[in-house]
Amino acid sequence: MIFFIFGFIGGIIRGSLGIIKHKQSYSNVQIDQKYLITTLTISGAIGFAAAWALKDLGIVFAEMDTLPLSLALIVGYAGGDFLENIFKIITKSENIFEIGKVEKQEK
Repeated sequence: MIFFIFGFIGGIIRGSLGIIKHKQSYSNVQIDQKYLITTLTISGAIGFAAAWALKDLGIVFAEMDTLPLSLALIVGYAGGDFLENIFKIITKSENIFEIGKVEKQEK
């Protein structure tokens, strides 16, 4: 179970870094607390699922009996990164934060 928790943590790290990068790239960015919690939860769930998939494959790493927890962190991080890039390709948007924003119409 600890392996999956580390995958969740890896996903949360990925989500946190994405939000930090967005805040540093644009001035006057306000991040809603509900959005932040939702983003981190989804990122963690993706990391959890990626770690679960790796464990379920039964891969042997460096002839060890168990997979190292650091591998779960890496897989959790990479799983979130992979899905974010697939989402950007599908929506044809460079910035995932701009999806769904309504443009103000000038009068």
